[in-house]
Formats: sequence, C-alpha cells, structure tokens
Amino acid sequence: MPEVDHAALDAFLATVERRALRMAEIATRDRDAALDIVQDAMFRLVRRYARRPAQEWPPLFYRCVQNGVRDWQRRQTVWGRLFFRIASVVDEETGEPALHERPDPDAPEGGAQLEREQTMSRIERALRTLPTRQREAFMLRVWEGLDVSDTAIAMACSEGSVKTHLSRALASLRVELQGEWP
Repeated sequence: MPEVDHAALDAFLATVERRALRMAEIATRDRDAALDIVQDAMFRLVRRYARRPAQEWPPLFYRCVQNGVRDWQRRQTVWGRLFFRIASVVDEETGEPALHERPDPDAPEGGAQLEREQTMSRIERALRTLPTRQREAFMLRVWEGLDVSDTAIAMACSEGSVKTHLSRALASLRVELQGEWP
C-alpha cells in the first residue's frame, strides 16, 4: 500500500477549504453547518482516501462535501416536520442588524466592496433557487474548475448528466441575473 504524502494532502486541503466552505454555505444557508460539513469531508478524505493518488482527491473530496450537504438537508427536512424554527438576523436587544450582517466601516474602498458584496449576494440568492443537482454542477464546474469527468465522479453521475445540469443551471442563472451574468 502506498505511503501517505502528508505535505501534499495538507496543501490540497488548504487550497479547497475556503471554496468548499462557500459551496456548503450557499447550499445550507448556515455557516456553522457548512463548517461542520467541510470539516467532516476533510476527515473522510484523510481517513478513507489519503493513500489514493493526489489527482483523485478533488472529485472524492467534493463528493464527500456534496454527500454531507445532502445529509444535512435531509436532517433539516425531518427537523422541519417536527419543529418550527425562526432564524433571526436582528439583535433582539437593540433591534439592529446582527453584527455579522453589518458592513465594516473600516473596510478599504467601502463603496466598491459593498457593490461586490451586493453582486455576490444576488448571485448566491440565484444559486439557491437552482435545483440541487444543477447547483452542484455549477459550483463544481464553474467555481471549482473541475473537468467534466471529475465533476461526474464527485456528483456520482454520468458526464452527460453533468453537461445537462450545467447547461440548465447557466440558462436559469442568465434569466435570474439579467444584466449581471455573461
């Protein structure tokens, strides 16, 4: 059995961590859940696939992330049937937006940064409207830059399905983001 290249594995995880977190956060709309999903995916990759060749890690890792998101969504569906929960973005004491919702007044070039954040927010909202498989195909192909075969492995489907899901996702996003999407 081949030895584990710990340095290469650490470097790989460092390069995918933020993007995977963003993908999970868009899918769950819950940063804490997204952090848990990505951390679990990293543990799974290290435990189960660390001895595999490094070129196999990206699709395996993203499959772990997507499976974690699906598991979380299933749990939320069951939870939602049993309990009613209201998520608030307003500080109950002051009535002001919660700290994580307030703009940073010390941020450089506040106007440009605010515009970028608003555009990103519109894109994220549009991504949330996509069906799950279309969103997965878009995130893996466009945001992560995986090729069609690696995306198919990560999504556990055929390459033709990846192309179909991506095409439909792009068409929907163009309609949803009129003027903001190429």
